[in-house]
Amino acid sequence: MFTGIIEHLGTIDSLQLHSDGGRLTIHAPTVTPHLAIANSIAVNGCCLTVVAMERERFSADLSGETIRKTSFGELRPGMRVNLEQPMTAGKEFGGHFVLGHVDTVGHVTRLEPEGENWWYGVEVPESFVRSIVPQGSIAIDGISLTVARWHERIAEIAIIPFTYEHTNVRDLKPGDAVNLEGDVLGKYVERYLEARFNAKPASNLTIEQLVQQGF
Repeated sequence: MFTGIIEHLGTIDSLQLHSDGGRLTIHAPTVTPHLAIANSIAVNGCCLTVVAMERERFSADLSGETIRKTSFGELRPGMRVNLEQPMTAGKEFGGHFVLGHVDTVGHVTRLEPEGENWWYGVEVPESFVRSIVPQGSIAIDGISLTVARWHERIAEIAIIPFTYEHTNVRDLKPGDAVNLEGDVLGKYVERYLEARFNAKPASNLTIEQLVQQGF
């Protein structure tokens, strides 16, 4: 589990993609000394497993499903990526619950300055609309952010200078793909309500039938 507070940036060293998977290698000198084989790490919000390490670089294998559900298929060597290690006991919880299980891919609509801050817009797929809550949390490329404005499938977020300087947001441009993960608490509520709505009644007897029979 992660918090969406980005602690490190890495640079894609190589990305090998095949029809059924691939391998991603990242140059990340600030975080690699703290990693070990089999560790988990969130890369642009996607939880991956470290399978190899060498000279300030670590590698992770990508399944075909991971490539289909994330923006990794559109990344290129030299691009910066957001990195976060999993939560540990006693660690400050500064963001929100982020599982590292990417739901879908969105696309940047704008990144425009407003004073010292920035407006960051992302268009989300229709299937993800139900996960957007104005003033609610969302993870975009693994960053815990708050939806400040919401209209016509576009979530807009106010980015402060610190976030702009310490994440890959500053590299983005309109049209770029980003990973999206909705708030897990909302997913559980949605699944519970869906199950209740679709549940079959315990009996075919209705209130109207009981009234007609004199009850």
